[in-house]
Amino acid sequence: MVTAGNPPDQMGPVVRNTADGKKQLVHARWGLPSPRFALERAAKAKAEKLVAKGKPFDLEELIRVEADRGTTNLRTLTFLHWTRWFGAEHRCLVPVTSFAEPDPASKQDGGYVPNAWFARDEAKSLMFFAGIHVPQWKSVRKVKDGMTTDDLFGFLTTDPNDLVKPIHEKAMPVLLLTKEETETCMRASWEEAKGLARPLPDDALIISSREPYGSTIVSKSGERVEQGSLL
Repeated sequence: MVTAGNPPDQMGPVVRNTADGKKQLVHARWGLPSPRFALERAAKAKAEKLVAKGKPFDLEELIRVEADRGTTNLRTLTFLHWTRWFGAEHRCLVPVTSFAEPDPASKQDGGYVPNAWFARDEAKSLMFFAGIHVPQWKSVRKVKDGMTTDDLFGFLTTDPNDLVKPIHEKAMPVLLLTKEETETCMRASWEEAKGLARPLPDDALIISSREPYGSTIVSKSGERVEQGSLL
């Protein structure tokens, strides 16, 4: 999934809670810390090669320095890796005007799958993903950069509604459309806040545009259009 002007592992705006109970708009890097098993699997593959060459290694160190490009979204809300960040201090809102999923019906010769863009309406009115924010996380995102410290974010997903499902059958983002929903997401107990993880009504979104040629965005009439800004 991509949002207008903001691909994964890049910086994007989020609204987070501060220690004194206020909301703060900051930029963070898209991609939450991946589960240990994913990093361990990659590290063990490297360890096997070192064993074959007769070279010593420290598995924990291999895991620590394994490149982690991040997990863009989370679906299984009972997975222990995520539950540590469900407190209000780690919740955030991700402002978006549109988001995209590859449209299998538009697949081209050569295998390229153009995106279909979803928005709230033709004006691309502001909406929010329900997100998780992890500040000051130390990890290797890119091997060439080595160990870095980053503020990270990702967002919750849920079952797709009937508009999204033909294009992305597994999930859609948890979207917040009202002030009341954003307040619940940021302030309520987790037991209440997690109730927001539900599909939007089918008429709450539209397919605003499609990409028939590379990254060119066109409206349903075939005219090129610009995607709106995030804020």
